[in-house]
Amino acid sequence: MAGSPFLHRAAHQLMDRFDPIIGHVLDPFENFSLRDKECAPSRQYVKDANAAANTQVDWLETTEAHIFKADLPGLMREDVRVKIEDGQTLEISGERKKEEVQKTDTWHRVERTRGTFLRRFRLPENIDTENVKAQVENGVLTITLPKILAPKTQVRTIEVQ
Repeated sequence: MAGSPFLHRAAHQLMDRFDPIIGHVLDPFENFSLRDKECAPSRQYVKDANAAANTQVDWLETTEAHIFKADLPGLMREDVRVKIEDGQTLEISGERKKEEVQKTDTWHRVERTRGTFLRRFRLPENIDTENVKAQVENGVLTITLPKILAPKTQVRTIEVQ
């Protein structure tokens, strides 16, 4: 049960509740500038690493295709890469970049995750890799991999003479 996503999420929610109350007391980097804080270890680093490792992907098989969907909120199509390696492996990767901060700006809270992600899926042999389509719309990446349809078997009776 230690690896349960529910328990992991519950622990982070509990920590989030205490951050505003005691975060400044326990933050040894509080008196440093933002530039120094960016180099300091933080719970945000763990959140970013978890987000990169846990990009959720749905895989649906229909009679015509295999369809993959991944929620990628805030990413543009330029931030996402889709590859098929050796006709056998689908690779989805991307990066949510850190926002630039002016020296006069101050972050009060950083909760949105950033960083890179990479997911790989072993594909079945009946994929038409020449006609794969991928699009990002409203933060959802949809990849459609059409199946190679097996030719219908035709039976013809031969007259025996």
